[in-house]
Amino acid sequence: MSDSLTRRDFLGAASGLAAGAVLGPAITAKAAPAVHVRPAARNAAVASANGLRAVQKVGELLQQGVDTLDAAIEGVKIQELDPDDTSVGYGGLPNEHGVVQLDASCMHGPSRRAGAVGALEGIKTPSVVAKYVLLYTDHIMLVGEGAKRFALSYGFKEEDLLTDRARERWLHWRANRGPDDDWIDVPREEQMVVEERHGTINCNVVNANGDISSVTTTSGLAWKIPGRVGDSPLIGAGQYTDNDVGAAGSTGRGEANIKVCGAFLTVEFMRRGMSPTDAALETLRRVVATTEPRLKDEQGRPRFDLNFYAVNKRGEFGGAAIWSHRESDDPVERTIRQYAAFNGETAQLYDSAYLYERYPESGQ
Repeated sequence: MSDSLTRRDFLGAASGLAAGAVLGPAITAKAAPAVHVRPAARNAAVASANGLRAVQKVGELLQQGVDTLDAAIEGVKIQELDPDDTSVGYGGLPNEHGVVQLDASCMHGPSRRAGAVGALEGIKTPSVVAKYVLLYTDHIMLVGEGAKRFALSYGFKEEDLLTDRARERWLHWRANRGPDDDWIDVPREEQMVVEERHGTINCNVVNANGDISSVTTTSGLAWKIPGRVGDSPLIGAGQYTDNDVGAAGSTGRGEANIKVCGAFLTVEFMRRGMSPTDAALETLRRVVATTEPRLKDEQGRPRFDLNFYAVNKRGEFGGAAIWSHRESDDPVERTIRQYAAFNGETAQLYDSAYLYERYPESGQ
């Protein structure tokens, strides 16, 4: 029996059939009314483009029956522990004082609980610390020294997160940030260019039972003012989950996202019936509408980028960005915006929908 056909519906249909049998052929049989069956959920995960390995891991774990939040965190930990990903965790680019400060948040749809940490220093995997906040406290967010003490109390190891690679980039930035400071400029040909100053990994997961979770983790804006917290650890901005609807999260300019509570808004658009991609695009239109004039170009378009990723309860997913291509000083690096997803069978990259075209040859 279909889940969408209730016992009352079933008994009513049965009584109707019985009446037809008594009355005989004098009554002409009519087609039964259509029963709209909601498509079944499937294992699926969607993440930012740097999360291809993450969604592959999530897919494997979901097939083993692992909880959606545990699967999501195991996925993003791959990037948190990778010193070559300078946007998250160990190896993340530091603030202006050369200190790595990490942010993360997570939500577990079935239990309707959430956890987050902000400006966390010395711990490689802030996503796991956020999960511990969710599991073992009556709070949602811990920050700074308090967050670190909390992590250490559970046996997390304090480590130096500034890798040699990240340190060198910070030193070059400090040397070249202004002609009138006390630092000697580094020759241009020796400068290590940071392709993108802020990066993050967001991962949203649903299993075949329709249970949903999400997590976002980041080292935040490179060279930021110490103590700056972006959207990633803020519930409803960096990520949001509603187990009845879906989940969404973001990467890009956190300040723009915070003002519209973008992850929450994207989930709400899905609640109204929008597809994940259409919901993400609608949220981006709201971002553009709330952007300050100083942050827009002469055509009224944002000078920054912001990306959203979303999955609904049925396992449909999508991603969208403000700009079609990533901005870079190197034309070869102006690649089209993409996101990673596990589609129930394989993990692969998909092209993002977008609001504005950026032409790779010109950067506009």
